Amino acid sequence: MDLVVDANILFASLIKSSITSDILFEDNLHLYTPEFILEEFEKYKEFIKNKTERTGDEFDTFFSLLQRRITIVPSEEIEPFLEKAGKISPDVKDISYVALALKMNISIWSNDKKLKEKQDLVKVYSTEDLVEIL
Repeated sequence: MDLVVDANILFASLIKSSITSDILFEDNLHLYTPEFILEEFEKYKEFIKNKTERTGDEFDTFFSLLQRRITIVPSEEIEPFLEKAGKISPDVKDISYVALALKMNISIWSNDKKLKEKQDLVKVYSTEDLVEIL
């Protein structure tokens, strides 16, 4: 299954070991995220590190594993889909994820209820949904 994964999913997995972090490494999942996630990570890195239950080394190792596990898609590849995504995304913060999902014709993994309920062009799976499917 191919999925666009949003920042909140990734940040939650960095904060603590959980079902979310387990799902991220399911063999039958192929995960993608927009390039801007790297900027978001840098912006919130210290906040996440302060909240994590992981040691510094565990955090760095897990982040490194995530970077190898998830395909980061360059911004220019999703640019042609941003206008359409902007029209259907209920939140400006989700436009890049929607654009990537439109580009690749795949679903999004997000626990954002508005994203799931306020648009119907892109399928959105919550972590709970994926637990049931997997």
